[in-house]
Amino acid sequence: MDQPLIVIRTANPTYDEGLSCGRYLNEAAEGFFRFMLGRQFAQIIAKAYIQPNHSYSFQNVSFAEYDNRIVGMALGFTSGQYSRFSDQPLKEAAGRRNLRMKVVKMLCAPMLRIIETIADGDFYLLAMAIDKDFRGKRVGSALMDSIKEQALSNGSARLSLDVSANNEVARKIYENWGMTIESQWPRRLPIPGLRFYRMTKEV
Repeated sequence: MDQPLIVIRTANPTYDEGLSCGRYLNEAAEGFFRFMLGRQFAQIIAKAYIQPNHSYSFQNVSFAEYDNRIVGMALGFTSGQYSRFSDQPLKEAAGRRNLRMKVVKMLCAPMLRIIETIADGDFYLLAMAIDKDFRGKRVGSALMDSIKEQALSNGSARLSLDVSANNEVARKIYENWGMTIESQWPRRLPIPGLRFYRMTKEV
């Protein structure tokens, strides 16, 4: 059976695309953004998404489309870009939910610090998610190819990402794309039910 024709494109700074970004981010993070921001998480992320120079900006997003319908997303950036990002757009978008976000970030600080360990020169894949009915149809491979092109165009030497040790399906997919486990977190004191693998691949 023929695979559907998938188009990978850069994101546009529109609120509707921001809603898609929010939903995909939450799915990739296994519900964390809903936990952190509440039921309006997608709307909050959409407000921040249209602003430049932060982790969830449209500037970092690529969408996969089939028949003009968004069916997947990848979000990534270089280590250098991340070092210049600001949290302000998300704080402003969160509004009265900013206190909830602060509390969750404090409680989850040990887990969130993992992103601070992006190696110099890496292109970091923060999130990738694909609609259920388009999984297994090479959408992920097309998105990963786009991410590799972005890494090369930005002068990055490697791709890197973090995946939950509990998410064996995702880990195996990344392994099939040639990524290997470089390290695990936490390294010393185990946290019950919480472990991540840093996976990398030379580009």
